[in-house]
Amino acid sequence: MPSLRPAAVAGLFYPADPAQLGADIDAYLAQARPPAAAGPIKALIVPHAGYVYSAPIAATAYAALAPQAGRIRRVILLGPTHRVAVGGLAVPTVDSFVTPLGPLPIDAEARQRIADLPQVVADDGAHALEHSLEVQLPFLQRLLGPFTLLPLAVGAASSAAVAQVLERLWGGEETLILVSSDLSHYQPYAEAERLDQATCARIAAARADLVPEDACGAIPINGLLLAAARHGLRPRLLDRRNSGDTAGDRERVVGYAAFSLEPDHGPH
Repeated sequence: MPSLRPAAVAGLFYPADPAQLGADIDAYLAQARPPAAAGPIKALIVPHAGYVYSAPIAATAYAALAPQAGRIRRVILLGPTHRVAVGGLAVPTVDSFVTPLGPLPIDAEARQRIADLPQVVADDGAHALEHSLEVQLPFLQRLLGPFTLLPLAVGAASSAAVAQVLERLWGGEETLILVSSDLSHYQPYAEAERLDQATCARIAAARADLVPEDACGAIPINGLLLAAARHGLRPRLLDRRNSGDTAGDRERVVGYAAFSLEPDHGPH
């Protein structure tokens, strides 16, 4: 019998009903207004809160990807661990992840390709309740054709260690790299705006020096920026808002941004 990782946050972070979930994602994508891509998108940075808060910003990134969705056959998904401490990057041992929209096969070949790296550990516990990875899956299922998935729950690791994993898995146009991260947490609206604007400027400048106070996915973002620079890719801000702009109050907000990484076409 194939082994499964069932959905952990369906009904909490996003609808558990498949019809409602699909309709909601379609609506978010229809409302998104991404800037035109400068070139093929290799990687995205997207937020991962409850859909009512962060899905409009995530949808900006996914809508930007839509024109090339038909070419993507594999997704390498990295997100920070929120519930389980991990040394390194945790891969699951299961055969598929399940959402209300159906099962997603784990890419066993990609998993094997990084299995010998010392920073890679097999740990289903790190994935069992982790929302940062799961909330991206329905968007991917709705947008892409058939694809395989390699989810990586990133704990204590260096930026170079993350970049080394990504180099092994980089692939061509069939492979999308996706980093899941929110920005500042629980600041007053004006302070969050100031902090997140500065953080986004550093990401746009490809400065791989973020710390978790800047973004909960700082480590995978830093690793992605290192790897992307080697491949001549430039980060581009697609959207930046916070929960005070979408569905929350403005006393304690969480910041969200969407970035694409595309070929760098010269001076900027």
